[in-house]
Amino acid sequence: MANSKKKLFDDRLTRLRARMAEVGTDLVAVGPTSNMAWLAGVSAHGDERPVMVLVTKDHAAFLMPALNQDSVRQHTDLPFFCWADADGPQGALNEMLASFGMNKASLSVAVDEAMRADFALLLLDALSNSKRQFLGDTLGYLRCRKDESEFAQLKENAVLTDACITKAFASLKASMSELDVVRFIDDFFASHGAVTEFASVCFGANGAFPHHDSGETKLVEGMAVMIDLGCRKGGYPSDMTRSGYFGTPPEGYEAIAHVVEDAVKAALAAARPGVKASTIDDAARSTIAKAGYGDKFLHRTGHGLGIDIHEHPYMSASSETILEEGMVFSIEPGIYLAGKFGVRLEDIVIMREHGPEILSDKTRSLIAAQ
Repeated sequence: MANSKKKLFDDRLTRLRARMAEVGTDLVAVGPTSNMAWLAGVSAHGDERPVMVLVTKDHAAFLMPALNQDSVRQHTDLPFFCWADADGPQGALNEMLASFGMNKASLSVAVDEAMRADFALLLLDALSNSKRQFLGDTLGYLRCRKDESEFAQLKENAVLTDACITKAFASLKASMSELDVVRFIDDFFASHGAVTEFASVCFGANGAFPHHDSGETKLVEGMAVMIDLGCRKGGYPSDMTRSGYFGTPPEGYEAIAHVVEDAVKAALAAARPGVKASTIDDAARSTIAKAGYGDKFLHRTGHGLGIDIHEHPYMSASSETILEEGMVFSIEPGIYLAGKFGVRLEDIVIMREHGPEILSDKTRSLIAAQ
């Protein structure tokens, strides 16, 4: 492992242990999920063979299928407790827990909520007296607060996505299908060393579906166009939505877009360190409601972005999360008029000392394609 990466993951392990001490967690169990990628730089082969990283104040090691040990060893210096298919994982897990001094002990255990249930139960059955919770107060807490290396990659990807969506709108021609545009997006990202994380191209009335699956709908004059897309590069994704139209805007479209833009601005103005995430949702939602479209805003105002395209914190009415510096999340209000069109405008921001910094360099102005 390169020295810079080793330093990064050693630092994250140190920070995790410090956080465990703060909240009184004895053991953290991380499965082959994005949590493992964040903590150890390992994206383990995803099959039915149990693999996990266990972390205590003094120890950290992998429960590792012997089949994968040589490959994974290239990416981590942590010890392995290996098990073969012929033996099964129980013996290696028991040996690992015993070496940690906690086999059958009464512990406070934080388990990766994204881990397979059978992996989690294997561990919890071995620690039957333990108090169990998920990773929100430990590893999840740390993942919410991005460091500058993470921000740099997220920023790079956001700027690349700016260019892609600009080119995608410029490529629009009459009779193109939504899937034609998706293919254009795929090719653009591939030519820049990235892969498409997702691409939802919505023509006309399809924009009224917040999570539309792009299909064979053809573009015609006077159609609204909404494109929600993201790429993945350097282990991190991007996410943005821009709205516009082909030729001339549909009746009432520009007025709706103005309301959505006001909602974005209200959410940005409300976002400050120390404020509840629900306050951001309320700022956007109340703006849209005052304009008479409250029942047409069909989803939360935003979601966190990191290794996962959706992660904590969430900008929803029920969220009690207090926003802090380093948190990265979307602000993406929308209005959806069934049978007509939808307008959503989305930017990703990082919370700074004095408020949100937008990662994108592209304005949210409506894009008129000809």
